[in-house]
Amino acid sequence: MAKVIFHAADKRGHADHGWLNAHHSFSFAGYHDPQKVHFGELRVLNDDIVAGGQGFGTHPHDNMEIITIVLEGELAHKDSMGHVQTIVPGEVQVMSAGTGVRHSEYNHSMDKPTNLLQTWIFPSKRNVAPRYDQKAFDTADRINKLQMLVSPIDNNDDGLKINQDAWIYRTQLEKGNTVSLFPHSANHGFYVFMIDGKADAAGQLLGKRDAAGVSETDELVIKADETSDILIFEVPMA
Repeated sequence: MAKVIFHAADKRGHADHGWLNAHHSFSFAGYHDPQKVHFGELRVLNDDIVAGGQGFGTHPHDNMEIITIVLEGELAHKDSMGHVQTIVPGEVQVMSAGTGVRHSEYNHSMDKPTNLLQTWIFPSKRNVAPRYDQKAFDTADRINKLQMLVSPIDNNDDGLKINQDAWIYRTQLEKGNTVSLFPHSANHGFYVFMIDGKADAAGQLLGKRDAAGVSETDELVIKADETSDILIFEVPMA
């Protein structure tokens, strides 16, 4: 039987700094829960709302795979590799920090907040050359099916590449529809994060911003109780 860990939306870490309203699925900054340090190689899942005209000043990262998904508004990115990009809904950004990179992230709109999900995944190789990529994904390509956003760097597919044996999918499931996922190895688990809606994942009912970690399974079935927007991570458990 699958091992299922439920993470309720209202039990996430929370910090409201005025300019930033942040919810943390895992221990981060001033929030620490020894039961929620990471799920396998998934280390961070932050649900951030950045106020208009505000943002994260230039700061460093190293040896982490950083994936950013904007849900609402726009996020301006600038980094020490020379990239100056704006991320909008429907786009995904990947930054392999490797030996080290510095970047800033800002919401330049003065009247509209930006809601983003930022995730960190431990890399399988340390001290690689930093790299950056960004891609737009068509919403129509995830209706009642899995849309691959991210995949391992040595895979020849449409996913943005990271230095880890991990995948990220997004699906827009209409009521009554299901998707099934099969782990790439017995050592992999799934972390299901409900962006919106209501769905059953491995027998666990999930509502908006709830999540479930599912491991020790050879199949994950997700069924929508109502139209749902779902993000799914497949990561090594150790």
